[in-house]
Amino acid sequence: MTPFTLTALTGALVGLGLFLLVRALAPGKRSTVASVAEIDALRARAAAHQQGAQGTPEESGRVAALRARIGARVAELYLRQGWEQRSLRSDLEVLERSWEKFLATKVLLGAAGLFFGPFLFSIGWLIGFGRSPLIPLWLALLCAVVFFMLPDLEVRRDAAAKRRDLRRVVGAYLDLVAMNLAGGRGLPEALKAASEVSDGWALRRIRDTLADARITGQSQWAALGDLGARLGVDELKDMSASLALVADDGAKVRASLASRAETMRHRELAEIEGSAGEKSQSMLVAQLMLCAGFLVFLIYPAAMRVFQI
Repeated sequence: MTPFTLTALTGALVGLGLFLLVRALAPGKRSTVASVAEIDALRARAAAHQQGAQGTPEESGRVAALRARIGARVAELYLRQGWEQRSLRSDLEVLERSWEKFLATKVLLGAAGLFFGPFLFSIGWLIGFGRSPLIPLWLALLCAVVFFMLPDLEVRRDAAAKRRDLRRVVGAYLDLVAMNLAGGRGLPEALKAASEVSDGWALRRIRDTLADARITGQSQWAALGDLGARLGVDELKDMSASLALVADDGAKVRASLASRAETMRHRELAEIEGSAGEKSQSMLVAQLMLCAGFLVFLIYPAAMRVFQI
C-alpha cells in the first residue's frame, strides 16, 4: 500500500468518524413520547438527587458529583436520540444499578482507553516494535471501544447469573403460594405470606412490589407481571397472566401454580443437565489435547533421529 493510499484511507476514516460523532450529538426531531420520557427522567433525577443528599458521606465527593453530571448528560443524549437500550436497562434493573452511573462508567472507561492505547505504543516503541505514527491512533481508538464495551459484558454476565437465581426462587415461591392457598388463605394473603419467608434479594423485590401494589391500588398479580417485564423474567409474566385468569377460583389457582412450579423445576433440571454435559465435553477435549501433546512429546525424539539418519 502506497503512502498516498494510506493517507487517503486514514483521512476518510477520520472524516467518517467525525461525521458520525456530529450526527450523534446533533439533536434530532423530538416526538411526544420522547418529551414525556424526558419529563419522567427529570423527576427521577430529582428524586435521586434528594436521596443522594441524604446518603453516605463518601457518595458526596467530587468524583461522585462529576460521575453524576457525566451520567446525566449522557442519559439526556440517549434520550434525545431515542436509544432505549431496553435489554440493558432490564439487566441494570435486575442488578439494582443506576442507568446514569452505568453510562458514566462507560464514558470514563472509554476516555481511559484513549490514554491506554498510546501508553501501550510507548512500551512497544521502547522495545523497538513499531515506528509508524498511526499505530498509537489506532490503539487509542481500539482500546477506547473495548473499554467502553466492558461494562456491558459485565452487566450482562452478572444479570444472567442473578436471573437464574430469581427463577429458582420464583419456582419455590409458587409452591409456597400454593401451600398457603391450600391452608385456606386468600390469594392476596397467600402472595404476601409466601414473600415473607426469607430476606433474600429476590423475595424482597417481590415483597416490595406487592406492598407498592397495595398502596397504589393495583392488583398484585398485575404488579408481579410488571416486575417480570422490568426484570426480563418471563416466569413472573406468565404467572401474572395465569393468576389474572383464575384469580376467583382457589382450586384452579392452586392447580395452576403447582403445575407451573413443576414445569419450572423440570426446566431448571434440564438446564443443569445441559450445563453439566457441556462441562464434561470441554473436559474431554482438554484430555484429548493433553494426550496429543504427550504423544508428540514421545514421538518427537524418535522422529528427529529417523529424519537425521
